[in-house]
Amino acid sequence: LRPAQVVCIGSWRGFVPLVLAKGLQDNGNGGRVCFIDPSLVDDFWGDPSRVKDWWAHFGIDNIDHHRLTTQDFVRTPAMAALGPVGLLFVDGLHTAEQARFDHEAFVPRLTPDAVVCFHDGVRHKQSRLYGDDKAYRHTVVDYIDELKRRPGLQVMDFPLDAGVVLVRQVAPAESSRG
Repeated sequence: LRPAQVVCIGSWRGFVPLVLAKGLQDNGNGGRVCFIDPSLVDDFWGDPSRVKDWWAHFGIDNIDHHRLTTQDFVRTPAMAALGPVGLLFVDGLHTAEQARFDHEAFVPRLTPDAVVCFHDGVRHKQSRLYGDDKAYRHTVVDYIDELKRRPGLQVMDFPLDAGVVLVRQVAPAESSRG
C-alpha cells in the first residue's frame, strides 16, 4: 500500500502503531501515524514526554499521539488538517457502536485503495480490561456483519484468537466481475 498517512485508534502498549510507523519509515516516503488513544486503561499514554521517549527507544519519530477519544479527536484542528488516509486500524473500545464511529469518522478521508483493519472483529468476547466492575462484551463482530452486507466492500477476516478483519472498498470494475 505504501500509505503516506495511517490512523491507528487504540493500542495497549503501542505495538500496532510502532509496527506501522516502522513500516512507514522503511517505505522512505515520510509517512506518519496519527495515533488516537485516550489512555483509559491506565496512564501509560498520559505523559507526552514519556510517550515521545517510548517511541524514540524503538527509533521511531513519525507517530503523532493524541490523548483523546475519537469523538473528541474529530473536533480538533489535527483532524481538520489530516490528509488522505491509506490505512486505518481500529482497536479502540471493541464495541460495535464504537467501531462504527471510529470507522465512519474516517471514511471520507480514506484513499480509494485504503485498507481498514478491525482488531477483535471475529467473535464476541468478555473483557475485564478496565476491571471486573467494568466488564463489557466485545461486539465488533456485529459491526463487521453489517459491513459484510454492504455492497462495494470486500471483507476478509482472519479468525486467529480474537482475529483481525480487513475491509476495503471494491472498485466498480472489480465488483462487476463477481
